[in-house]
Amino acid sequence: MQRQILISAGEASGDLYASLLAGELRRLWPDARFFGCTGPRLRAAGIETVVDSASLAVVGLLEVVHHLPRIRGEFRKLVAAASERRPDVAILTDSPDFHLRVARRLHAQGIPVVYLVAPQVWAWRKRRVKAMRRTLRHLLCIFPFEEEFFHNEGVAATYIGHPLAGLVRPSLSRDDFFRKHRLAEGRPLLAVLPGSRRGEAARHLPALLDAIDRLYREQALNVVLPASAHTGAGFFRERVGRSPVRVIEGENWDAMAHADLALAASGTVTVEAALLGTPMVTFYKVSPPSWAAGRLLVRVPFYTMVNLIAGRRVVPELMQSEMTGEAIAREARRLLADERARAEMKTGLAEVAARLGQTPAGAHTPMQYAASIVQEILEGQVAHVS
Repeated sequence: MQRQILISAGEASGDLYASLLAGELRRLWPDARFFGCTGPRLRAAGIETVVDSASLAVVGLLEVVHHLPRIRGEFRKLVAAASERRPDVAILTDSPDFHLRVARRLHAQGIPVVYLVAPQVWAWRKRRVKAMRRTLRHLLCIFPFEEEFFHNEGVAATYIGHPLAGLVRPSLSRDDFFRKHRLAEGRPLLAVLPGSRRGEAARHLPALLDAIDRLYREQALNVVLPASAHTGAGFFRERVGRSPVRVIEGENWDAMAHADLALAASGTVTVEAALLGTPMVTFYKVSPPSWAAGRLLVRVPFYTMVNLIAGRRVVPELMQSEMTGEAIAREARRLLADERARAEMKTGLAEVAARLGQTPAGAHTPMQYAASIVQEILEGQVAHVS
């Protein structure tokens, strides 16, 4: 019997993780049919597109309201495809505002749901746990502290290790990267990472460009901005104007690995920078109403995942009103000039990388472990039916 597997991702990091898991599942079941909500990496992995994940890329509690009609349409399209094809399992990745609703509908149809990348209910919106307990067959966690939290809440959960550990590495040497992009030898390299979605990148760019202008007036720098596939290089080239920022297509890991400092939007990219050992200044901004609402709900000591994993402030966080060109330039100037501060940060980042690299005993890679859990679920269903 040919297996049908629904796999869905709503943003760039989820698209990467889901594509890695899809590759492992295809090795288990070469003839399986995969379909769902896809980004460029899932499409490259041969997953049939029912919904394009770019249509879901919206950030902010209130920003999403304007896009609700379109998102509801995509939701109905995905659920209808599941109802028609009756997949053996559904794998939903991150994007909890969208996917927890999908999970509820799929569960009602009797489709087992495996959720990859746990919603951060340990930080905010803990009421979601009740629905997760009811609708998810299994939760695959990528941060080490999450498994115990969800077990205590009665959710079947397993820590599989972080998918990026052992994967994030540069493809070019520093010399080759500098030659390829005609960067000046002897100048520090600054990597600018404003976010993988257009909305967040547009919010962050003014302060970032202001900071770069301030820094560049004091010191000659190489500045590169690796554009994500979701955003596209053209989007940034239209906005950087006469700034010294050099926009490149992709190459995030090379840019970060060879950078003396990264200016990074809080999110997955900060984890990537930590794994590469790159010192960074982190930031994030949403609309003022979204920030005010979020402050009432969020219960964490830090906003950046690197600091949460470390349990202390390893990297600077410039959030909302603190994210100004002047503040970013001040932190960047300090780190570029103070070798001791950079070395101390690198020690902290190495600790974070070591924790993320811990995988369960006997597991080869996080996604091989994840695939074995999906296999157990499907084989258990077959055994039960027979």
